[in-house]
Amino acid sequence: MSITRKSALRGGLGLLAGVVLGAGLLGNFAGSAPVPGEDVNRYPNRPVKIIVPVSAGGSADKLARTVAQKLGEKWKQSVVVENQPGASSAIGNAAVAHAHGDGYTLLLAGDALSLNALQPGKLSYDPLRDLRGVTKAVVNPQLLVVRPSLGVRTFQEFVELVRRRPGEISMALPGGAGSLQHLAVELLNERIGAKTNQIPYPGGGPATLDVLGGHVDAMLITLAAATENVRSGKLVALAVTTPYRSKALPDVPTIQEAGLADYVVESWQGFSVPASTPGAIVDRIHRDVVAVLREPKTSALLENLGFTIAASPPEAVDQTVRDDIAAYRKVIVSADVKLK
Repeated sequence: MSITRKSALRGGLGLLAGVVLGAGLLGNFAGSAPVPGEDVNRYPNRPVKIIVPVSAGGSADKLARTVAQKLGEKWKQSVVVENQPGASSAIGNAAVAHAHGDGYTLLLAGDALSLNALQPGKLSYDPLRDLRGVTKAVVNPQLLVVRPSLGVRTFQEFVELVRRRPGEISMALPGGAGSLQHLAVELLNERIGAKTNQIPYPGGGPATLDVLGGHVDAMLITLAAATENVRSGKLVALAVTTPYRSKALPDVPTIQEAGLADYVVESWQGFSVPASTPGAIVDRIHRDVVAVLREPKTSALLENLGFTIAASPPEAVDQTVRDDIAAYRKVIVSADVKLK
């Protein structure tokens, strides 16, 4: 999927539909085959896989690996994180949607479930029919950061620079074309009345590396993925996209405070499983993931990175996907964003 406003980002990653149709075939191999007569009360009695649909190194990957380690300790089983990036997260999403519903393949889910559902091609899965939620683990803002050598230190200075040099200031899209960051940047362009040069990436890790290396000027990225580099001075944080400041970076203003009163973007990450997963197993995973998230050391670690713990009930995940589909559709229309 590729989201563009007018002619922006031509030739991005607009081959989502075809790629995801193929991913459905690969997804049949993503889960372990059910064991005949297996007692769900003994779950898990073999290794569990968490598929992360973006590249290693970003905030979603950090969240998945933190939870995986703690679950492994609790379950006394290996919990392996496997990154399957590509097609705006749809490859990894499809792999889990088509996996066996035995509880041994989990998805690190997020905003891409709703965004993928809005693309015009045919997905090989339905995010509400083929997946069921376990918990919305965290919510978090997006953070606008720039390379220090760009020479701007405030959001207002960044806006002035983009207006002086329309189409020249490069913006990394950590989630690729069609991601939440893509939509958020298109909205930002629309609100400030000037375009940036958008560059898609398969995840926060490679996007961050290019901004750190000075190859890209700026990016909107989940705050938790950039906190350490901001604190060390390797990146300059200009503003957060939520209507509230982050406890992790309390000195960074909101975009609303910086002058765009109606600009708000909030993202989430959580866990989903194939829809055929038995309710008893979903309940067990939910209970244990929530217990991990609420452990004082774990919650403090995640909050220090910039996450806000949500630890929602399972049904809240599916409701969030429904609500986001409706909300993103309205935003796409109001900002004159084109889906291709």
